[in-house]
Amino acid sequence: MLVQRLGAPSDFDPLLERVRDARVVMIGESTHGSYDYYRLREQLTRRLIAECGFSFVAVEGDWPDCDRVHRSVTAAPGGALEPQFALEQFERWPTWMWANAEVARFASWLRAWNVERPEDERAGFHGLDVYSLWESMQAIFDYLGEEDPTSLEAAQDAYRCFEPYGKRVEEYGAASRFVSARCEEEVVRLLARTREHALSDGPDRFSAWQNAEVVAGAERYYRAMVAGGPDSWNIRDTHMQDTLDRLLERYGPDARGIVWAHNTHVGDARATDMAADGMVNIGQLARERHGDDAVALIGFGSYRGTVIAAPRWGSPAEAMVVPPAREGSVERRLHELMPERAVLIFGGDDQPGWVTETVDHRAIGVVYDPSFESWGNYVPTRLGDRYDAFVWCDETTALHPLPVPAAPGEMETYPAGV
Repeated sequence: MLVQRLGAPSDFDPLLERVRDARVVMIGESTHGSYDYYRLREQLTRRLIAECGFSFVAVEGDWPDCDRVHRSVTAAPGGALEPQFALEQFERWPTWMWANAEVARFASWLRAWNVERPEDERAGFHGLDVYSLWESMQAIFDYLGEEDPTSLEAAQDAYRCFEPYGKRVEEYGAASRFVSARCEEEVVRLLARTREHALSDGPDRFSAWQNAEVVAGAERYYRAMVAGGPDSWNIRDTHMQDTLDRLLERYGPDARGIVWAHNTHVGDARATDMAADGMVNIGQLARERHGDDAVALIGFGSYRGTVIAAPRWGSPAEAMVVPPAREGSVERRLHELMPERAVLIFGGDDQPGWVTETVDHRAIGVVYDPSFESWGNYVPTRLGDRYDAFVWCDETTALHPLPVPAAPGEMETYPAGV
């Protein structure tokens, strides 16, 4: 194991050397609301794009919202001149995950970097998640209305099937326990029609296909969610990995992607207690599909600090105090052993026991109650198997959300909001 103290962006050199040949680099975070994670992740991502030629960033966000950011950062026709304007249009709670000053700064840099390059060499920004059923449906209507009005019937059939449930699409999941309430057939027809269009070239056609995949994934997700168990989680992460693979194919045989998501998605589930519960995640799926050597998984963690989160699902975000990590956790051990900031690169025969043994590892979602620290908020983990590298920040501070009003979000996933 190699330990490198972090202070300047150049201190990422050993990590960059470790991951520069990977096809996929996944960069995690133990919270969705820590400034330090976003800032360090930005520094690493800039170097992966500028020095190693990575093709795009794909985040744990909705496709339609992120597509507006993509159009802005690639200076595509109709895209916002300022990426922050596109980020300020994020509406689904929790908006602060991507509508924040830290992402806005990165997106502005990415646009400036892209406009100096030919269109086919510009790095994109995309969403991987499955939640945007209505927004994706509207995007399909807009596309088919202009490109192929004869295919609108398939979209209208799917819309009419979901319409009785309004924005509370989780109610569709409950109703779908009765076969007559299912929209699966209508969604399959819609997916088939948009997929036909996507076979020919064009970014708008690819985006329409992806929106149809979101509708199909959301239909499966909400049906599985009401049954409980791991199925809804697995549908979501499989959808995200499928989306990543479609992006790699879309960008070409030499394409390379960067993923931003929570540690619970990025770190290989087989090295946690998630595996015993029958859960998979994108880190595991990427390694299985592309091979360990083609995938680099990087986790983030801290000992204490402040974070942006919410006490309940859908409630306003607030800055919360993250108490010191509990006794016996990997965060407590790193607090005792490591510099204030460091990157750990795993591998070799000299790894200490706390890297190879199962140890509690903190995971904070968008819903957070610090009083649960004594018994919750931790995932038993073999750190060296879960990640290829780990970025350590002893103390973190809360990120800076943009002033964006949030619409109610969907029901939370396990662990709470990650």
